[in-house]
Amino acid sequence: MSADHKTLELVVEDVIALTDAITEFRLRDPAGKALPGFAAGAHLRVQVAPGGTAAWRHYSLVNGDGRAGATAAPSVYRIAVRRDDGGQGGSLWMHTQVKAGSRLVTSAPVNAFALDERAEDAVLIAGGIGVTPIVSMAAALTAAGRRYRVHYSARHPDQLALVDELMALAGGNLSLYADQEPMPALDLAALLDGLAPTQPIYACGPAGMIDAVLALASARGWSRDDIHFELFSAPAPGAADRAFEVELRQSGRVLAVPAGQTILDAMLAAGLDPLYDCKRGECGVCQVPVLAGDIDHRDYCLSEAQRCAGDVMQICVSRASSGRLVLDA
Repeated sequence: MSADHKTLELVVEDVIALTDAITEFRLRDPAGKALPGFAAGAHLRVQVAPGGTAAWRHYSLVNGDGRAGATAAPSVYRIAVRRDDGGQGGSLWMHTQVKAGSRLVTSAPVNAFALDERAEDAVLIAGGIGVTPIVSMAAALTAAGRRYRVHYSARHPDQLALVDELMALAGGNLSLYADQEPMPALDLAALLDGLAPTQPIYACGPAGMIDAVLALASARGWSRDDIHFELFSAPAPGAADRAFEVELRQSGRVLAVPAGQTILDAMLAAGLDPLYDCKRGECGVCQVPVLAGDIDHRDYCLSEAQRCAGDVMQICVSRASSGRLVLDA
């Protein structure tokens, strides 16, 4: 964690298998005190230790209680984690090392995917484990008496987690999809064709789904300000990525950034302490001024004008498009 954030030490009250790959963890204060409140879309940073090395992972807070004030002072935090044996080890550590009674260090709730609870006719789109903040949004809109609809897709029907809670909240306003029969696949183009650009969209899921929602909705007249999203994983390195150098003007360091590493991770490995949060190119915290060099922008937060200007970048995902970058860092 890069900045001074309040941390909590919580005890795992229960571990619940939601599917064969998704597990829910319920966390509480060891002394039974009420936990800091949160709003729909918030997440916890959780300290994990894959390979014995401490690291932080972000997990959305789940709330299926559609009553007003349900998350103002909760007794329990709920997070759900999808096991990914081919990832960076955080989810595997959670699944294999965390048991009922384990202690976890977390942040207080952080919200980079805030819901406007006054929104009417909101469209909530979830892909896979991206359903976790969407459940909380459905609960908040239910509590606020707003109209909304949920569209939830997974690769296989067996991987649709938290469906009972969504059904209890949304009822007939829940549509389920899967890439395999007997359920229909989610056709985003057809879905958006049946909506109005005045309807706010909240989407959470893999990068491919988010990219498709952004492109298709923008092409159909949605304002970028009405398309809200959160990725649940960092973008994977591109097959065409190349190594490059980055000169850090303030620190006087020159770092080699390999093809499979980000600038941010290269700086952390060098013992530097850059500001960052999501590591997915969404939040904007790791933005750094660029003094020289060509940028391969891969973020989701800069405007087109900022990208064209070429004088700032998000070091958690963006890279040099050639040779060398000089950063004011």
